[in-house]
Amino acid sequence: MRPPDAPPSLPTPISPAETGFRHRFTARLEARGTYPTWVLIAALAGMFATTFPITILTIALRSIALEFDTRETTVAWVITAPMLFSAVALPLLGKLGDLYGHRRVFLIGSTAATITAIATAFAWGPLSLIGLRTLAAVVGGATQPTSMALIFSAFDSKDRVRAMGWWSMTGAAAPALGLIAGGPLVDWLGWRVVFVIQAFFSLGALLLAALVLRETPRQRVRFDLAGAAMLAVGVAGLMFALGRARDLGPTSPVIALSTAAGVLGLVAFVLVERRAVEPLLSLEFLRRRNFSAPMVANAFLGAAYMGAFVLAPLVLLELFRFTISQAAAFMLMRTLTLTLASPLGGRLGERVGERAAALWGSMIMTGALVVIALGTAATSLVAVGVGLVFQGLGHGLSLPSLTSAVANSVPERDLGIASAANRLTGQVGTAFGITALTIAYGGINTGAGLGAALGLGAVLALFSVFAVAFMQSAPIPPLDPRAGRASGARLE
Repeated sequence: MRPPDAPPSLPTPISPAETGFRHRFTARLEARGTYPTWVLIAALAGMFATTFPITILTIALRSIALEFDTRETTVAWVITAPMLFSAVALPLLGKLGDLYGHRRVFLIGSTAATITAIATAFAWGPLSLIGLRTLAAVVGGATQPTSMALIFSAFDSKDRVRAMGWWSMTGAAAPALGLIAGGPLVDWLGWRVVFVIQAFFSLGALLLAALVLRETPRQRVRFDLAGAAMLAVGVAGLMFALGRARDLGPTSPVIALSTAAGVLGLVAFVLVERRAVEPLLSLEFLRRRNFSAPMVANAFLGAAYMGAFVLAPLVLLELFRFTISQAAAFMLMRTLTLTLASPLGGRLGERVGERAAALWGSMIMTGALVVIALGTAATSLVAVGVGLVFQGLGHGLSLPSLTSAVANSVPERDLGIASAANRLTGQVGTAFGITALTIAYGGINTGAGLGAALGLGAVLALFSVFAVAFMQSAPIPPLDPRAGRASGARLE
């Protein structure tokens, strides 16, 4: 029963399509008990379509720069700018789904991403390519928190961790496929074909989503524009500082000003949210151990994983004299292990609980990075290989439970903003880890120098262990801050 002081949710209007073929189709899936599975498939298809080009673009930067007769550092903004602006947009898109329906926002984002992918294939210069890729990342980012909210709405709370196992697997497999197929594709047909293929995948995912997904309830509340603006300033400032600190140096005035703007933006966000009647993100959620602790753990795990991901090629190229192709093939061990371990992580979380599964995963990740750091310092290829495999295993075991724990700690009406906040902290952690480990490396291409930088990654992973340990073992009823309390729950 909705508390009397909680704002009412708008009933989802039934369109003619709901009473036609689509309604009969979803009703048959519901009768067979397979509807949640089809929602998962539709969401994963959309996620795959928007994420697989990332690694292909990374290896195609040189050919793009040659075609446009510009520097690779300029073209690198094809990777950096989308990461920055999509991070800023994530909370806004997640909240829009909560307010106006996640299916609607998902379909609008998928449609815009499909059109933008087609346009990107005809980019006429570096600026147009960067602009179109950034737009594609922002509108495609709508599929991330909204699809996750749609999955959580379709699955019972006890089954969400298993669904997140498949989610994590797809998130790892899509870039891996791009890494495997990217080189031959770019060499054979050029980089533009990547976006033609993306448009094809996006269109198929869009049609499937339009057929399968049902709308979620809308809320009759006002959008928190002031909170959204302050959060955007804070995230943009910090993400820009983290992204440029490697090039400009951590003591650069630009980095200092950007960091200060980010911190002030986040402080202003907190002050605005404390007074907002309908906040973008209720600060009461941050007092929930199973909301804040998994997000902190996710950030540190992302920092450790991606920081080591960036340094691993240098270890193989500089210490073991691998070719680029050999290094890419060797590092696939970690990606494939993560891909295969993610469904296992979902099953483990279902059996032993989210806290226990995430704790095992984060401890394995920490130990793996210690092995990689020691193996690098001792120039032991076997140790580095074993560490990479177990690093993927640890990440795969952790992610499903951490994601599910965040979702299970909030009311259904806030699944979009909660999912977006979790992904945002993961992106910030990733950017921080890459920057921190790269600065610690400092261009010292020796076993000792690279090993010390990877040791910092192990320290970051250890922080995730402490964060997971702060989680509660047993789930508690999600807090609805608009009601002022949770039924049978207490604030931690």
